[in-house]
Amino acid sequence: MEEALFSFSQNTGIYSIMGSRWGWPIIESLHFFGLCLLIGTVGLFDLRMLGFVKAIPISAMHKLVPVGIAGYLLNVCTGIMFFTSAPDQYLYNPAFQTKMMFMAGAGINVLFFYSVCFKTVKNIGANQQVNLQARILAGLSLLCWLGVISAGRLITFYRPPANWCFWCGG
Repeated sequence: MEEALFSFSQNTGIYSIMGSRWGWPIIESLHFFGLCLLIGTVGLFDLRMLGFVKAIPISAMHKLVPVGIAGYLLNVCTGIMFFTSAPDQYLYNPAFQTKMMFMAGAGINVLFFYSVCFKTVKNIGANQQVNLQARILAGLSLLCWLGVISAGRLITFYRPPANWCFWCGG
Protein backbone atom coordinates (compact mmCIF):
# COMPACT_ATOMS: atom_id res chain seq x y z
CA MET A 1 0.00 0.00 0.00
CA GLU A 2 2.78 2.43 0.91
CA GLU A 3 4.58 1.73 -2.33
CA ALA A 4 1.45 2.28 -4.45
CA LEU A 5 0.67 5.59 -2.74
CA PHE A 6 4.25 6.79 -2.97
CA SER A 7 4.43 5.76 -6.61
CA PHE A 8 1.23 7.71 -7.31
CA SER A 9 2.77 10.73 -5.60
CA GLN A 10 5.92 10.49 -7.70
CA ASN A 11 4.14 9.82 -11.00
CA THR A 12 1.73 12.74 -10.61
CA GLY A 13 4.34 15.28 -9.50
CA ILE A 14 2.87 15.58 -6.00
CA TYR A 15 6.11 14.36 -4.44
CA SER A 16 8.11 17.02 -6.28
CA ILE A 17 5.74 19.75 -5.14
CA MET A 18 5.68 18.55 -1.55
CA GLY A 19 9.45 18.12 -1.48
CA SER A 20 10.17 21.60 -2.78
CA ARG A 21 11.18 24.41 -0.45
CA TRP A 22 7.74 26.04 -0.34
CA GLY A 23 5.55 23.11 -1.36
CA TRP A 24 4.64 21.75 2.06
CA PRO A 25 4.02 25.18 3.70
CA ILE A 26 1.87 26.37 0.80
CA ILE A 27 -0.21 23.18 0.73
CA GLU A 28 -0.51 23.32 4.53
CA SER A 29 -1.80 26.90 4.26
CA LEU A 30 -4.31 25.89 1.60
CA HIS A 31 -5.41 22.99 3.82
CA PHE A 32 -5.98 25.42 6.69
CA PHE A 33 -7.86 27.82 4.40
CA GLY A 34 -10.14 24.96 3.27
CA LEU A 35 -10.76 24.07 6.90
CA CYS A 36 -11.70 27.68 7.66
CA LEU A 37 -14.19 27.69 4.78
CA LEU A 38 -15.65 24.37 5.91
CA ILE A 39 -15.96 25.07 9.61
CA GLY A 40 -16.84 28.73 9.10
CA THR A 41 -19.90 27.80 7.08
CA VAL A 42 -20.97 24.32 8.16
CA GLY A 43 -20.17 25.18 11.78
CA LEU A 44 -22.29 28.32 11.58
CA PHE A 45 -25.14 26.32 10.01
CA ASP A 46 -24.89 23.75 12.82
CA LEU A 47 -24.85 26.48 15.47
CA ARG A 48 -28.00 28.00 13.94
CA MET A 49 -29.72 24.63 14.17
CA LEU A 50 -28.63 24.38 17.81
CA GLY A 51 -30.48 27.61 18.53
CA PHE A 52 -27.84 30.30 18.14
CA VAL A 53 -28.43 33.30 15.85
CA LYS A 54 -32.13 32.46 15.57
CA ALA A 55 -32.82 35.75 13.82
CA ILE A 56 -31.37 34.25 10.62
CA PRO A 57 -33.64 31.84 8.72
CA ILE A 58 -32.24 28.37 8.04
CA SER A 59 -32.64 28.89 4.29
CA ALA A 60 -30.34 31.93 4.42
CA MET A 61 -27.73 30.00 6.41
CA HIS A 62 -27.97 27.07 4.03
CA LYS A 63 -26.85 29.31 1.15
CA LEU A 64 -23.37 29.22 2.74
CA VAL A 65 -23.09 25.42 2.53
CA PRO A 66 -21.59 25.43 -1.01
CA VAL A 67 -18.70 27.50 0.37
CA GLY A 68 -18.17 24.80 2.99
CA ILE A 69 -18.28 22.11 0.32
CA ALA A 70 -15.61 24.01 -1.64
CA GLY A 71 -13.47 24.09 1.52
CA TYR A 72 -13.99 20.37 2.01
CA LEU A 73 -12.96 19.62 -1.59
CA LEU A 74 -9.87 21.79 -1.17
CA ASN A 75 -9.00 19.80 1.96
CA VAL A 76 -9.50 16.49 0.17
CA CYS A 77 -7.09 17.58 -2.58
CA THR A 78 -4.45 18.92 -0.19
CA GLY A 79 -4.94 15.96 2.16
CA ILE A 80 -4.27 13.55 -0.69
CA MET A 81 -1.06 15.45 -1.36
CA PHE A 82 0.08 15.03 2.25
CA PHE A 83 -1.01 11.40 2.44
CA THR A 84 0.56 10.20 -0.79
CA SER A 85 3.85 12.06 -0.35
CA ALA A 86 4.54 10.45 3.05
CA PRO A 87 2.21 7.43 3.33
CA ASP A 88 4.29 5.74 6.02
CA GLN A 89 3.71 8.74 8.29
CA TYR A 90 -0.06 8.58 7.87
CA LEU A 91 -1.07 4.95 7.40
CA TYR A 92 0.25 3.89 10.81
CA ASN A 93 -0.46 7.13 12.63
CA PRO A 94 -3.18 6.77 15.32
CA ALA A 95 -4.01 10.49 15.08
CA PHE A 96 -4.55 10.19 11.32
CA GLN A 97 -6.68 7.08 11.79
CA THR A 98 -8.73 8.93 14.41
CA LYS A 99 -9.13 11.88 12.03
CA MET A 100 -10.43 9.54 9.32
CA MET A 101 -12.87 7.99 11.81
CA PHE A 102 -14.26 11.43 12.68
CA MET A 103 -14.47 12.36 8.98
CA ALA A 104 -16.43 9.16 8.31
CA GLY A 105 -18.73 10.06 11.21
CA ALA A 106 -19.27 13.55 9.80
CA GLY A 107 -20.01 12.05 6.38
CA ILE A 108 -22.56 9.59 7.74
CA ASN A 109 -24.10 12.38 9.80
CA VAL A 110 -24.53 14.72 6.82
CA LEU A 111 -26.02 11.93 4.69
CA PHE A 112 -28.48 11.14 7.47
CA PHE A 113 -29.33 14.84 7.93
CA TYR A 114 -30.10 15.42 4.24
CA SER A 115 -32.02 12.18 3.83
CA VAL A 116 -34.11 12.45 7.01
CA CYS A 117 -34.22 16.01 8.41
CA PHE A 118 -33.54 18.60 5.75
CA LYS A 119 -37.03 18.59 4.21
CA THR A 120 -38.52 19.89 7.44
CA VAL A 121 -35.56 22.02 8.51
CA LYS A 122 -35.14 23.99 5.27
CA ASN A 123 -38.37 25.95 5.82
CA ILE A 124 -37.61 27.02 9.39
CA GLY A 125 -37.87 30.78 9.49
CA ALA A 126 -36.27 33.43 11.63
CA ASN A 127 -36.73 33.01 15.38
CA GLN A 128 -37.95 29.42 14.99
CA GLN A 129 -36.34 26.33 16.48
CA VAL A 130 -35.57 23.15 14.53
CA ASN A 131 -36.75 19.79 15.85
CA LEU A 132 -34.79 17.75 18.38
CA GLN A 133 -33.51 15.26 15.81
CA ALA A 134 -31.96 18.06 13.73
CA ARG A 135 -30.42 19.63 16.85
CA ILE A 136 -28.86 16.30 17.81
CA LEU A 137 -27.41 15.89 14.31
CA ALA A 138 -26.06 19.46 14.40
CA GLY A 139 -24.36 18.72 17.71
CA LEU A 140 -22.91 15.49 16.34
CA SER A 141 -21.66 17.37 13.29
CA LEU A 142 -19.83 19.91 15.43
CA LEU A 143 -18.35 17.14 17.59
CA CYS A 144 -17.15 15.26 14.51
CA TRP A 145 -15.53 18.34 12.99
CA LEU A 146 -13.91 19.26 16.31
CA GLY A 147 -12.58 15.70 16.39
CA VAL A 148 -11.23 16.07 12.84
CA ILE A 149 -9.48 19.32 13.78
CA SER A 150 -8.04 17.97 17.04
CA ALA A 151 -6.84 14.70 15.56
CA GLY A 152 -5.44 16.54 12.55
CA ARG A 153 -3.35 18.75 14.81
CA LEU A 154 -2.00 15.67 16.58
CA ILE A 155 -0.78 14.03 13.37
CA THR A 156 2.49 15.94 13.53
CA PHE A 157 3.14 14.73 17.08
CA TYR A 158 2.99 11.07 16.04
CA ARG A 159 5.57 10.03 13.47
CA PRO A 160 5.33 6.31 13.99
CA PRO A 161 7.21 3.46 12.39
CA ALA A 162 4.98 0.83 10.78
CA ASN A 163 5.25 -1.53 13.78
CA TRP A 164 3.38 0.94 16.04
CA CYS A 165 0.09 0.02 14.44
CA PHE A 166 -0.69 -3.54 15.48
CA TRP A 167 -3.95 -3.63 13.48
CA CYS A 168 -2.38 -2.35 10.23
CA GLY A 169 -0.52 -5.56 9.46
CA GLY A 170 2.85 -3.77 9.71
